[in-house]
Amino acid sequence: MFFSAREVEQYHQDGYVLAKDLFSPAEVAAMLKGVYGDRVKSTEFTSLDANGRPARLAIWFQLTDDIWSAAATCPRIINNIRILLGEEAAFFHGKVMLKESRTGGAFEWHQDFGYWYGQGFCYPRMMSCWVAIDPATRENACLQVLRGSHKLGRMDHLQVGGQSGADPRRIRLVEDLFERVYCEMSPGSVLFFHCNLLHSSGPNESDHHRRSFIMCYNALGNPQFAEPRTGEWRPCPVGSDDAILKFA
Repeated sequence: MFFSAREVEQYHQDGYVLAKDLFSPAEVAAMLKGVYGDRVKSTEFTSLDANGRPARLAIWFQLTDDIWSAAATCPRIINNIRILLGEEAAFFHGKVMLKESRTGGAFEWHQDFGYWYGQGFCYPRMMSCWVAIDPATRENACLQVLRGSHKLGRMDHLQVGGQSGADPRRIRLVEDLFERVYCEMSPGSVLFFHCNLLHSSGPNESDHHRRSFIMCYNALGNPQFAEPRTGEWRPCPVGSDDAILKFA
């Protein structure tokens, strides 16, 4: 499945595009098993939201022989990244968000490039793919985005609780200019979004987990000035379309 010209236009207009059920139920089941694997356990950490609630995630920067790398190099992902960026892409990092029932803290309003600019990236030619592993609903704190807010450009980011978030005063001034969209998603659906799109998620106070996997990419020609480099900037390989099922 590859994005049409209309979907590419929608991405540039709205700052995101949703691919429903991009991964099959069998692939999602394999990812769910991977949530409890060594890579997530060894890279997990916790940050506190503005109200002191814990938000757990795991993050890594290398492609290896595991289910997460199989997903990050899946043709349905990386070839669509190339289509949306309009150029060759490099893998930046992957992360699993562990927003479990009754315990998952909020992620404050932010732009991914608000983090990444501080890591020395020159241009906002970067993007993320957010994969729902569990059903994502308003009840269990699905992702929220401000449609079209990527056109604001990069905003200042400050310390908000234990996280980095967009300046709350600026958010209050601009949030009414954009439609707030609650990205309710079935497991296996993928949201592709621009690195300057404002997004957040509330605390999960429901009885249902809302775990997700996020893959992030940098345009191959986008320089990173900071040292040490956070990635090896080479074209992201394209793997087999059925590689995820090897880990089922």
